[in-house]
Amino acid sequence: MFSIRSSYIRTGGAARLRPHNSCESTTSFSQYPLTFVQLTQFFSSVSSRNSSSDFCSEIRPHSVESNDFDDSNNGNGSFRKMGNRNMAGLSFLGGAQRDCENPQSESFKLFEVSDSEEGNNSDGDDDDELMMLNSNRGCEQKENLGRVEGDGDEDEYRHPLVREVCRLIELRTAWTPKFEGELRHLLRSLKPKQVCAVLKSQADERVALKIFYWADRQWRYKHDPIVYYAMLEVLGKTKLCQGARRVLRLMARRRIELRSDAFGHVMVSYSRAGKLRHALRVLTLMQKAGLELDLSMCNTAIYVLVKGNKLGKALRTLERMKLVGIAPNVVTYNCLIKGYCDLHRVEDAIQVIDEMPMKGCAPDKVSYYTVMDFLCKEKRVKEVRDLMEKMIKDGGLLPDQVTYNNLVHVLCKHGYGDEALEFLREAKEKGFRFDKVGYSAIVHSFCKDGQTDMAKEIVSEMFSKGCIPDVVTYTAVLNGYCRLGKVDQAKNMLQHMHKHGCKPNTVSYTALLNGLCRGGNSLEAREMMNTSEEEWWTPNAITYSVLMHGFRREGKLVEACDTVKEMIKKGFFPTPVEINLLIQSLCQEGKMDEAKRFMEECLNKGCAVNVVNFTTVIHGYCQKDDLEAALSLLDDMYLSNKHPDAVTYTAMISALGKKGRIQDATELMMKMLNKGIDPTPVTYRTIIHWYCKMSRVDDLLKLLEKMFLRQNCKTAYNQVIEKLCSFGNFEDADELLGKVLKTASRVDAKTCHVVMDGYLRKGIPLSAYKVACRMFNRNLIPDLKLCEKVTKRLMLEGNSKEADNLMLRFVERGCISNQHQEHLES
Repeated sequence: MFSIRSSYIRTGGAARLRPHNSCESTTSFSQYPLTFVQLTQFFSSVSSRNSSSDFCSEIRPHSVESNDFDDSNNGNGSFRKMGNRNMAGLSFLGGAQRDCENPQSESFKLFEVSDSEEGNNSDGDDDDELMMLNSNRGCEQKENLGRVEGDGDEDEYRHPLVREVCRLIELRTAWTPKFEGELRHLLRSLKPKQVCAVLKSQADERVALKIFYWADRQWRYKHDPIVYYAMLEVLGKTKLCQGARRVLRLMARRRIELRSDAFGHVMVSYSRAGKLRHALRVLTLMQKAGLELDLSMCNTAIYVLVKGNKLGKALRTLERMKLVGIAPNVVTYNCLIKGYCDLHRVEDAIQVIDEMPMKGCAPDKVSYYTVMDFLCKEKRVKEVRDLMEKMIKDGGLLPDQVTYNNLVHVLCKHGYGDEALEFLREAKEKGFRFDKVGYSAIVHSFCKDGQTDMAKEIVSEMFSKGCIPDVVTYTAVLNGYCRLGKVDQAKNMLQHMHKHGCKPNTVSYTALLNGLCRGGNSLEAREMMNTSEEEWWTPNAITYSVLMHGFRREGKLVEACDTVKEMIKKGFFPTPVEINLLIQSLCQEGKMDEAKRFMEECLNKGCAVNVVNFTTVIHGYCQKDDLEAALSLLDDMYLSNKHPDAVTYTAMISALGKKGRIQDATELMMKMLNKGIDPTPVTYRTIIHWYCKMSRVDDLLKLLEKMFLRQNCKTAYNQVIEKLCSFGNFEDADELLGKVLKTASRVDAKTCHVVMDGYLRKGIPLSAYKVACRMFNRNLIPDLKLCEKVTKRLMLEGNSKEADNLMLRFVERGCISNQHQEHLES
């Protein structure tokens, strides 16, 4: 699918976009010293209202000193701790330790903020409370140093050494010292560009970062500068802002020359993590590094502000760019257009496109595509066509293959297959040729909406147009039939694939197995999977998961457990959720020992068994009234390094209370508090219920005081009173009422009403009257209808004076009129 996201912002030298006309400025900041200060003030004001002492609040040159190496980041940014300890997650990333420190006399402090600070993303709106950047023209950058070459050199990715290293990394769960030695040997044979290719080839960016650290520690190996930039480029596409920050600090400490695109990648990574304030602080780091604020970084800042829903600040940034002589280019305006579309202000986005030529920057196709994407999401097809005509007439840009591909894919993505088909046929009338990818998108959209017959017609049309469907197209139709429960037609589609020379893959068979399992034919699905070797396809983790869930839904738990065991033997591990679903099914049938045994087998095989799985088994034992087994398993959790949480303890405490073992429940509650676990509202309700039922009010109050020290519960006493009333213990409830009435809130009023209603049901209206008077004394107004019942009962018992006094209280507060009071008395 055509992607326009990369066109919104490009950072750094070779990747920097150039507009059609000369929109970039060559004006020096020194010609506009005051306006440059205003621009940097603005960025800083967005980044933080209350900056730490590390960021200066006045204009002054930053002197670089040796103490800038100080790791005062509470352990979060320390490079001394970035070695083996960070790499403990992967067994093969051990290796020889090499000192990451380089005590140079010139460096600067990077991102000296704690992780707790980074959670606070409040943005300052006052442009006067700010920190300022200084430009330093004296630090000339070598444009070619450390520059990462474009991704066009595919030969590096196909190089045998690169492929072998990637293969070894994929086998990291089964690593031995021998394999690690092979990887270390291969590492020294890799060229810098090949190391970059290895990092960029990793599906999981966290693995790439660990490989980067591991390689950095190896003897007789040193990262080339382009490797650092490649790593930052990878991290810039993720939320791993901490890793990006540490790589940047490592570059500074090793005196690797920094360019603006390095800071741009870190800035975007912070933005993706939702940390706008810290993303904009990167501009301060650029000043400390002696770099100027250029068009590339201004575009990055605008992009970050737009992604953070700060369009107003992005517009003000644009104005201040002009003041300092930085002329915006087409990328700048495309970012603003995206910001308007994100806020559903499409008219303003179109107005920006109209004004761009007058400002010296003609809109490109990305400008129009951005608005078209938004209109496609809203199914405003007529406006899309109008914009296409506008693109031709005003912009002089003709719709091409990419234009129609983009429209078709966006419409299909949002479920508008009919509209996508119209654009596809229109494109074909204009002579554009659609490939199987475009057709497959439409087929998938129809199948997703349940229109499998229409999807099949599209497949037939593909044959007539000479576009042979591939396995993705066929699998979409097959899966559509399975979702509708038409498994027989799905089987016919599988035969149709074989007939036309299209070999089904694992995804195709998995879709069919899923249809069989959902139709209650899990045994047939099992037989089909057993013949996978004959059909030349290999089941994957999803295939086994589909079969396991099918057996589980049919109640065939033995077969489900066997499927999971086979899955583990094949090297696939079920998720904790899948393990828990199977454990729950076993527990519901009372097979507690089988559930425990299954969980232990998964744990011993290296599966990701978590505290929820243990809690499920413990809860099952509690339901079966086997408390000793539950307590034993609770102790085993610590031996397995799985620490119980509040839910685990609450389930156990509830079971002990149900059996009347209040003393054991109290000891377990104290153990929970001593472990530093905060009680939840459910924990409070459980404790209150069983203590009140046993009339252990004094012990309950003492325990609540200790619980309040860990986690306060404002309604705890209200719950105690209401629960005591439900058990008929009004004396203790009345004694606690004084604690509740101290706050005089609506919740307290509700609690008082419960007590009054309980007294009425017990036939003691005078006590209910006293509760109402106590409410009036705390400026709480009792429920009028409830007090009317109290008044009538008081009068029946001959307590007319109290009845008159109660109604008089309402009259004094203007809640009822005198006529209403006389009516009640009569």
